[in-house]
Amino acid sequence: MRTILVTGATGNIGKAVIHHLLKASESISIKAGARKAEEIKSTFPASEHISPTLFDFEKPDTFAQALAGCDSLFLLRPPQISEVKKYFEPIIEEAKIQGINHIIFLSVQGVEKSSIIPHHKIEKLIVESGIPYTFLRPAYFMQNFTTTLKKDIIEKQIIFLPAGKAKFTLIDVDDVGKAAVPIIIYPEQHVNKAYELTNEEQLSFTEMAAKISKGVGREIRFISPNLLRFYLQKRKEGIPGGFILVMIMLHYLPRFQQTPQTTGWIYKLTGQKPKSFTEFIKEHKNALLKA
Repeated sequence: MRTILVTGATGNIGKAVIHHLLKASESISIKAGARKAEEIKSTFPASEHISPTLFDFEKPDTFAQALAGCDSLFLLRPPQISEVKKYFEPIIEEAKIQGINHIIFLSVQGVEKSSIIPHHKIEKLIVESGIPYTFLRPAYFMQNFTTTLKKDIIEKQIIFLPAGKAKFTLIDVDDVGKAAVPIIIYPEQHVNKAYELTNEEQLSFTEMAAKISKGVGREIRFISPNLLRFYLQKRKEGIPGGFILVMIMLHYLPRFQQTPQTTGWIYKLTGQKPKSFTEFIKEHKNALLKA
């Protein structure tokens, strides 16, 4: 039986990957990696196929035991971690030591054109390691509206981001989890490939706000502040400066780039159409209405 370590197992992506992998295969053992093993136990039902595993990106002494006995690694980047050399180089080195033969890395759409974002540097580290890889490059996560942006939507009925009129491609985290499964089960078919994962829409935040307004039955306005106003407001709310800069890169830089293209990879990998933004809003209506 092959074994995979899934990092960030209790987060949105990790949960989606593990959920769909458990449904699809009983031939793969899953090490569910997170900072607190008790969170893993409370997140997933008891299963002979899941092993709660201590894995903390900020504690390199957890890497060896977590990777021991694994064949593959599902790797993502926690939003608060931007120092690639400090945190990711030791992970990749330990993966080599432990004989990992496939890394599936959760990157981001357009990463090959933007060398300043951490994902670009992580992809480069993985390529240079010589370990066979597959890069998943998802579009803008719909779940941002039920996590990072949720407080403003519920308390102020606004989406407050410096995105201007830029259009974004979108993806539901659940579709990313589905797409990861065939790559994990049949790695030889996906070695050293990169897949951009989007649904079939290109939307501005003004258009997204309109769709949310219609879906939840209350007006949600999109406000695009200048960078100074955005930074000061988010610092006032207690958000760390580093995370604010990540938000700026994610939402402001696309104003000066071409609109990303939609792709058909979700359907090609899973045989199912990706979720539309309207379907996502309907499914998560309560989360968009209540804290």
